[in-house]
Amino acid sequence: MYVTISDFIKEWNKESMLTQKVLDGLTDDSLDQLVYPEGRTLGRIAWHLTTNIPEYLANFGLQINVVENADNVPTSAKEIAETFRNVSSYSAKMIEEQWTDETLKQVQNAFGREETNAMIIMGLIKHIVHHRGQVTILMRQAGIKPFGVYGPPKEDWIRLGVENPPL
Repeated sequence: MYVTISDFIKEWNKESMLTQKVLDGLTDDSLDQLVYPEGRTLGRIAWHLTTNIPEYLANFGLQINVVENADNVPTSAKEIAETFRNVSSYSAKMIEEQWTDETLKQVQNAFGREETNAMIIMGLIKHIVHHRGQVTILMRQAGIKPFGVYGPPKEDWIRLGVENPPL
């Protein structure tokens, strides 16, 4: 739980940087990778985790610009990655400018539950991490080596001389 805006911004910057590295590894062709035949695409999920950030924050009272044309998934992986870079930086700035340490203690209705603003923004990070995990799996299915978020992917373990990497 975050007690200060500074605590949140530190974690936000770390998780945003990890997500950015994942998104920077996408290719235009990989965006069409399906979760399952009738499911969403890798591009749709990556675009959702990007465009949802300001929508989520606006829902909880921040004055923030949302991404225009958020329903139209780009066909360019670079556009998705660049939009994430801009949105994540801009969103952190808006939180720093509009909320205080005291604001984090305020309670709001969040998806049918009473939660503090600290819990709400922690939920935003968890939402991004959840979808980032989906993206890394779909990257692997699309034939792309994913970035090692909290540890190396299998190719890096092998390069390090570990034949049977830990699970």
